[in-house]
Amino acid sequence: MKKLGVIVNPVAGIGGRVGLKGSDGPDILRRARALGALPEAPTRAVESLKVISRFKDDLEIITYPREMGEDEVRQCGLFPTVIGTVISNKTTPEDSEKAAKEMEEIGVELILFAGGDGTARDIFNAVGLRVPVLGIPAGVKIHSGVFALTPRHAGEAAMAFLKGKSVNMRDAEVMDIDENAFREGIVTAKLYGYLKIPQERRFIQSVKSGSIQTEPEAILGIASEIINRMDEHTLYIIGPGTTTRIIMEELGLDNTLLGIDVVVNKKLIASDANESQLLKFVDNKKSKIIVTVIGGQGYIFGRGNQQLSPNLIKKVGIENIIVAATKDKLLSLERRPLIVDTGNEELNKSLGGYIKVTTGFKEFHMYKVGE
Repeated sequence: MKKLGVIVNPVAGIGGRVGLKGSDGPDILRRARALGALPEAPTRAVESLKVISRFKDDLEIITYPREMGEDEVRQCGLFPTVIGTVISNKTTPEDSEKAAKEMEEIGVELILFAGGDGTARDIFNAVGLRVPVLGIPAGVKIHSGVFALTPRHAGEAAMAFLKGKSVNMRDAEVMDIDENAFREGIVTAKLYGYLKIPQERRFIQSVKSGSIQTEPEAILGIASEIINRMDEHTLYIIGPGTTTRIIMEELGLDNTLLGIDVVVNKKLIASDANESQLLKFVDNKKSKIIVTVIGGQGYIFGRGNQQLSPNLIKKVGIENIIVAATKDKLLSLERRPLIVDTGNEELNKSLGGYIKVTTGFKEFHMYKVGE
């Protein structure tokens, strides 16, 4: 029997759809809940554990009580060994560290955790490079290289490792940013250390990379192309990123680099909008979503733009998604597909195939979208 440790940070990602750009700290959690935010991590952990449940006879699952893993494991028809204690609805980063340390002492072969960069830091603080780990992406900001592409990929990678099909390991970066600066539009990522993960490139995301310095003219061309095609009766939901920021600047509009802005007839009608606001805006209104590609990773949905929820994307229509990226950014993916991780498997599959990417003025590339 292989021993798999499962840790769920129950509040990871709670600030995403309500536009808070993170979930670190009690004040942000209170604000998120006041805005009606619901936890993302439990649902995404279940997606991953459903894959693992197919091999339940070969596993002993070690987890923490209630919302830190036990609930999600049992929901998938699995019977875990529950260790430790927590105060329900008041879990802390220290609980994640304690869970990882106790799982190391028990001798788990792999720790599978659901969370974001903050949770990855907690796991690193607890076990360093001593225990193999793998992250189920459930946070708002995911810059670290320790996460699988999607929750389903996390389950598949974990099982490949535990069944001996993936024996190679590598040290992956644990990165995190200052959330307070992030909310002011300043992105400063810091390397905190490394965690040991299975070497499965087809399942694991890359570390986010910054913009290439030779791109400004190409980005201006992209902005000109998109602005020229704007229809005065269409509502445009403009996602975060340096590429989309130039679109706003060329329109002469204020913008939130890391938030979602809404434009109609080339006028700004909402800044830093959250999911519920966006759903009201698109109700019975022809709309389009403009997103860019995260450099080095390839995500167009599910990383830093959780306000663009499955319900919103379905309402707008996948035919009304505009993807913008420079050719250099696409080349940096080394032929890997663009990735969607909306939190809805059916929608992820619907977005698969090839999509037209605006790469310059009157320049387009058809590029493959995976999951």
